[in-house]
Amino acid sequence: MTVQSPVPARPAPDQVHFHRTELSVILSLYGRFVAAGEWRDYGISSLRDVAIFSVFRRTAEQPMYRIEKRPKMAAKQGMYCVIGMDGRILRRGHDLRTVLRVLERKLIRAVD
Repeated sequence: MTVQSPVPARPAPDQVHFHRTELSVILSLYGRFVAAGEWRDYGISSLRDVAIFSVFRRTAEQPMYRIEKRPKMAAKQGMYCVIGMDGRILRRGHDLRTVLRVLERKLIRAVD
């Protein structure tokens, strides 16, 4: 006779996603850039190793910025990073709000 546990083990997630709290921080920043007329569209990708929030000036372009979440990097350099259009990592860290400050500085310059 075999005994089964009452709660089945949850399988490992197939994809990485942004949580609601992370999305609210990102969308708050996105809304301020839209109000300033700098950004017009966004896209969200959930892949096996990374979740990506891409920001576009126009719909048919390549993204201006990518905000990435890589949980495997959490113990190393931080799981959040902002990547520019040219592929350079602008900022990386453990706290999403701190990482997004690099874009907030650009918003202040755009408004002034």
